Amino acid sequence: MSAADPASRGKNNAERGEQLLQNLRDYADAAFALIWQRQAIFLAAALLTAFYFDPIKAVLFYVVIILCEIQDLWIAKRVAVLSPDDKAGIRQCLFSVLFNTILSSGAISAYVISVAAMQETGGHFTPLFFLFAAALFAAMNNHQIVWALAVRLAIYGLSFLYITVQDILMVRPDLSSELWLQFFTVVFVMYFLIDCSVVFLRLYRRNLAQLQELKAEHERTKAALVVKSQFVSIVSHELRTPLTSIKGSLELINSGQLGEIPPRLMPLIAMASKNSQRLAHLIDDLLDLQKIEAGEMKFKRERVNIQGLVADAIAANEGLARKYNVTLGLGAMAETPLFVLADEARLMQVLSNIISNAAKFSFEGGDVVVGCSLEGGKVRIFVRDHGVGIPEGSRDKVFDRFTQLDSSDQRRAGGTGLGMNISREIVEQLSGRIDYESEVGVGTTFFVEFPVARPAPSLPGYEAANVTSKPRVASGA
Repeated sequence: MSAADPASRGKNNAERGEQLLQNLRDYADAAFALIWQRQAIFLAAALLTAFYFDPIKAVLFYVVIILCEIQDLWIAKRVAVLSPDDKAGIRQCLFSVLFNTILSSGAISAYVISVAAMQETGGHFTPLFFLFAAALFAAMNNHQIVWALAVRLAIYGLSFLYITVQDILMVRPDLSSELWLQFFTVVFVMYFLIDCSVVFLRLYRRNLAQLQELKAEHERTKAALVVKSQFVSIVSHELRTPLTSIKGSLELINSGQLGEIPPRLMPLIAMASKNSQRLAHLIDDLLDLQKIEAGEMKFKRERVNIQGLVADAIAANEGLARKYNVTLGLGAMAETPLFVLADEARLMQVLSNIISNAAKFSFEGGDVVVGCSLEGGKVRIFVRDHGVGIPEGSRDKVFDRFTQLDSSDQRRAGGTGLGMNISREIVEQLSGRIDYESEVGVGTTFFVEFPVARPAPSLPGYEAANVTSKPRVASGA
């Protein structure tokens, strides 16, 4: 127990130090935010009293107040660079705030009392109102540091009492006199100001407590995300090792090197091969997602020939298109070679995701075309289909994680809903844009855009094939 007490006290001291620093920072923020509002109030009071009372005292008052304001701003700048570990600096700034509070509130009170002394007994509306305004301003805006607020209100309260009690002592009226009414009114006003101060202080502390809770929840959420990311990474890597062995064994069986496959086993082996491939894609998507969240996905930026990339993407996905009984062809292509600065492998991954979706959600026997164009100084790569289209308001579902459009075709195709989200992350990391255009009953065109890059002198030109765009077929996202 004794060993834990020092540690507990040290933790409590650290928390109090952080809270005090937060109070000082909030005080400094208010000092900067309200500087012109305060100057307008002080200048108005000085001009008013200079005209009706003593201009010399008004100028002297305003000069002293300006010096206090400069000191306040200097303290605020010091607070802005403090760290929670700088205990001495925090204490020094706190003492400076209290000292400057005494100076400024003392200067205001002294000036108000001097104005009251130039008036007749009982006729102190102007100085008393100045005190009320100063105290109310403090109650509303100086509640960050309780001691500073208490000192300021105490000085103003004593000034209130001095002005009213002095009149009573000089005249010694009976209880029905207006001087006693003025005194009791001042007492009521002081109670009102204290009550306002307590209300604003409670609101400030409540907001501060809520902010601390939000910060704590944010830290817990960050910790949970780290654990989740680590879990996904570990599980994905652990699954990939046995899955690689399973896929290798199935490929060996399908190759016939282990003998002829009995007809009864062929459907089971084909199903196992199909599902192992789906599982491999899922693991790859999860690993990419984990890399994106952790900021570990690396990109190799180089000049990429877009016409060549489109041709390679079509060739790489022809097998997938045949699987879904869809014809994958080359659409309209720019006549001049187009180049962008991008990661060719990642860009190929994006195109494969888009083509895969188009093939999966096309009608059997349909066509999907892939092409590129130059539009407004940007290179656009598109994948076009013709079908029912995507309903309006579905963009979030298309690009969010683990979401799919709510249609029977989507449910039939299955999937995790990660492909388009990962594609968007990759494109945005490469300073590009991915989007789609769709009209219900007409079709959908997904596209990615990148700023055009000049071809390197050493790169050979690419003569695009003059291929007519094939009819568009139905596709979903």
